[in-house]
Amino acid sequence: MTRTAFAAYRLAGLLAYPFLRPYVGWRATRGKEDRRRLKERYGVAGRERPAGVPLVWVHAASVGESIAVMQMVRNIAADGVSVVMTTGTMTSAKLVEERLSDCVIHQYVPLDVRPAVRRFLDHWHPDLALVAESEIWPLTIHELAARRIPQILVNARLSDRSFQRWKGRPRLAEALFETFAHVVAQSDVDGERFRLLGAPAVTVAGNLKADAEPLPVDAEAFDAFAAALGARPRFAAISTHLGEEEIVAAAHLTLKSRHEGLVTILVPRHADRGAAIAKALSAKGLVVRRRSLGEMPEPGTDIFLGDTMGELGIYLRLTDIAFVGKSITGQGGQNPLEAAILGTGILTGRYVQNFRDTYQRLLKNGGARIVRDADGLAAQVDGLLLDPIQRMAMSRGALKSVDEMRGALERTQVALEPFLHPLRLSLSLERGGRFGQGRAGNER
Repeated sequence: MTRTAFAAYRLAGLLAYPFLRPYVGWRATRGKEDRRRLKERYGVAGRERPAGVPLVWVHAASVGESIAVMQMVRNIAADGVSVVMTTGTMTSAKLVEERLSDCVIHQYVPLDVRPAVRRFLDHWHPDLALVAESEIWPLTIHELAARRIPQILVNARLSDRSFQRWKGRPRLAEALFETFAHVVAQSDVDGERFRLLGAPAVTVAGNLKADAEPLPVDAEAFDAFAAALGARPRFAAISTHLGEEEIVAAAHLTLKSRHEGLVTILVPRHADRGAAIAKALSAKGLVVRRRSLGEMPEPGTDIFLGDTMGELGIYLRLTDIAFVGKSITGQGGQNPLEAAILGTGILTGRYVQNFRDTYQRLLKNGGARIVRDADGLAAQVDGLLLDPIQRMAMSRGALKSVDEMRGALERTQVALEPFLHPLRLSLSLERGGRFGQGRAGNER
């Protein structure tokens, strides 16, 4: 059954392969692929492999995963081991180029079809593969295993939905997860789930995102926004999903009469929804300004729509209060640690099972509060805007939660040491050999 399922997946990939170019090209027209580097998606390398040195392949799907593993990547590269880091989005590619270009080679991740994966592996010849969080690509896993390249999941997690889906395919799950040399999980729940699905070695290290640096900020852009907003009362709603923008708008309308000049900074999870969101909120009589159009908050602005990528660090520094989405109309929640690291008080809906451990800690320490609907959101924001002592208490609770969660990076590095030590040793021997040859030549 497992072989049949895998064979079917592989065949589907081969049949779809001729049609992938038009699809990837279509994504490029929508700004979701880098036109200049489309070949990388088919495994065609854009750079040469460093010769004569061990190489680690690190994959992080998007911005959040990339930020989480950045210090881990730096630590690996600091020992002289080469790192090729793949991501799947243009925003994460830009982030890696900006913050890690001095120590990694960035490539776009190849599509999970045999020709692309083989082409990628044939060029880079990685000695170790590290995959962040929950990226499970069957053909890539199979190809790595066939070449006896150890593969490790780091900062690994499994949502309730993913776990149930894999549990429904136990043979396939075991065939895939047993190939991982190690799984470094975020929580005890995640660790137990990976064990049940067949992972042979599991370590619980905590969430690397708690050890991440604060989100970057463009100082010039921040100063411009701070000047435009002045002392106006404000709160942010970030990573919102379909339906939550209407809830935020309703809360804003309720609050507007109580807080003169109120501005709501709204940052949807998917920036390409900006035009549709602006149209819907404008129809409610709200004055909307959009970052993607180069607009700034004006005296009459109700909603400032942050419909660009990579600027969340600006918006979170402009407010003490943030509602984190995918938690009322969406399911699973979004990562609250980016806000908590900056000492932002967090409001959330009930459906945050993907970040259960993090929210439990935030709620216990008073760094987060649960809201159920627009009225609840308006009531919480109202109380916080009126009471700076409450805001300070939430800020302290958020920072305390982050401090309690730190240490995942160190524990992850301990788990990786048996796999990285041989690479450093081979590098040392290679350098020693070259040095020895040089000395012998000089003596002759």
